Amino acid sequence: MVTVKGQGSRYLLRHTALQTQKVIMEAAISTLVTQFKTYAGKDGSSSTLSKDEFQHLVASQLPNYVKNASDPAVIDQLMGSLDENNDGELTFSEFWQLIGKLASKQGGFSQ
Repeated sequence: MVTVKGQGSRYLLRHTALQTQKVIMEAAISTLVTQFKTYAGKDGSSSTLSKDEFQHLVASQLPNYVKNASDPAVIDQLMGSLDENNDGELTFSEFWQLIGKLASKQGGFSQ
């Protein structure tokens, strides 16, 4: 943080830095939601990902994070670990688990 004389200026700089960080995080969340919606609904419900939709999303949007995304066995295993109600589709909440796991791994956080 840059130090500027006067308490009001210091607060303004800190507040502006927090606003910038929030905007970046909001943009990241918006992108995740938009991509989910882009792939969901082609095979059925617009609020869930079918196995095929999930595979297309992972292969095109996460190729460096999910190895062998074009392998049906890999997708079956991954989807099975996320699909809490075993209905063969992923809700956004179920999909979000994958994002959390990938982000934790990328950030070096223990799981």
